[in-house]
Amino acid sequence: MGFRDRGLEIKTPDQIAGMRRAGLVVGQTLELLRSSVRAGISTGELDAIAEDNIRSSGATPSFKGYHGFPGSICTSVNDEVVHGIPGGRVLAEGDVISIDCGAITPDASGQGWHGDAAITVAVGTVPDEVTELMRVTEEALWHGIGAARLGGRVTDISHAVESHVRSQGSYGILEDYVGHGIGTQMHMPPNVPNFGRPGRGPRLVEGLALAVEPMITLGTKDTVVLEDDWTVITSDASWAAHFEHTFTLTPRGAWVLTALDGGEAALTALGVPFGGAD
Repeated sequence: MGFRDRGLEIKTPDQIAGMRRAGLVVGQTLELLRSSVRAGISTGELDAIAEDNIRSSGATPSFKGYHGFPGSICTSVNDEVVHGIPGGRVLAEGDVISIDCGAITPDASGQGWHGDAAITVAVGTVPDEVTELMRVTEEALWHGIGAARLGGRVTDISHAVESHVRSQGSYGILEDYVGHGIGTQMHMPPNVPNFGRPGRGPRLVEGLALAVEPMITLGTKDTVVLEDDWTVITSDASWAAHFEHTFTLTPRGAWVLTALDGGEAALTALGVPFGGAD
């Protein structure tokens, strides 16, 4: 592992394999949570399901205790965009919930490697505009990853995310909360914005791992942090969606470390080379 280009952490293939193990734990946990979401379940119950699955997989929840965060996942409902604290809130028919999950797995030397991903799930039937918001946000994530090439720049991803969202309608794209580098820590350089001109920022090189996470709203891009000092809500009470994956680039193409299939299906559908090792 080395550091270059203003503090970026560059991983060896073996270290990326360690991140893949963490990514699979995250991906499997999110699929379990997706199937567990229903009217009548509390966000605290979802948190307990997540922590049990992460720990039984030999990993540690990244979020629990991170700067004092009390949960193993973030659960953000309706106009809550990110960083919602799980607890007593009970989900109701017609809600949407963003679930953000992170896990750490150790390698043979004891070094921990992080995986980080998020999904937004509808609770039963939701309005068409909310279904469309979720579609646009998830597609923007894949367009961002699909724009990444070895030798390119970080904002190639940013531009692709923004361009897809803008092509689909009038939505708010959060600017104060962005994607990030990831590896031995959950949040590392560089930032990965969801907007901007292409061709800027650090160069995309083999061994760099990034978390891309569009946060899109039906209204404003402006947000407010609640009194719990964590939960981020839209300032106009418009609903939001949030999707995230951790990925890296190999000489063959993009490899999505938190997707169970490595991102092969979604990348192939976009006509983008799949770079996964499995």
